[in-house]
Amino acid sequence: MEDSFQHKGLRKKLVELVKSKGISDVAVLSAINKVPRHLFMDSSFINFSYSDQAFPIGSGQTISQPYTVAFQSSLLEIKPMEKVLEVGTGSGYQAAVLLEMGAKVYTIERQRDLFMRAQSTLKMLGYKPHFFYGDGYEGVPSYQPYDKILVTAAAPEVPQKLLEQLKVGGVLVIPVGGDKGQSMVKIVRESESSFVRTEHGAFAFVPLLKGKAG
Repeated sequence: MEDSFQHKGLRKKLVELVKSKGISDVAVLSAINKVPRHLFMDSSFINFSYSDQAFPIGSGQTISQPYTVAFQSSLLEIKPMEKVLEVGTGSGYQAAVLLEMGAKVYTIERQRDLFMRAQSTLKMLGYKPHFFYGDGYEGVPSYQPYDKILVTAAAPEVPQKLLEQLKVGGVLVIPVGGDKGQSMVKIVRESESSFVRTEHGAFAFVPLLKGKAG
């Protein structure tokens, strides 16, 4: 799979578009510019890879709109070498963006087809997150605590086990709500028992499902 001058040019235009929508985090914009989004999508959608839209990737899931990826990544305020748990690997695109920002990424996916495909794509591109196949509601407790946790699907409420796996001073970003839309929620863990929650606008995500899909 190639990453041509045309693809790179389209990425630069995408970065300018995302920037015009209010994303100012230089590390996020640089990552969006570097990650070849077209290689994370089905070949039939190649022509749409650098439009600011979500697209289906199979198993009832989507690759998120680039602006949404950039917005969530900005809310996390990633610093190099931070441990980031991503709940919902999906295509692997968001994991690649986090890795380009210098994070150590631990990513979990419940859909086996997506899990296998994302592993293959990220490996082919030289990205090396820690992969886990399982229920995102459970997180990955064996590697806790995490500096940051990012959930890429909508939950009706914030999973308690994810809060428990967040370090003091850490940040969790998750879309919370039902199938008619969600609010982007940012939670900062201020102490063992104190969490500060803020809301950052309306979004639409596929639901975060429990258990393994097989």
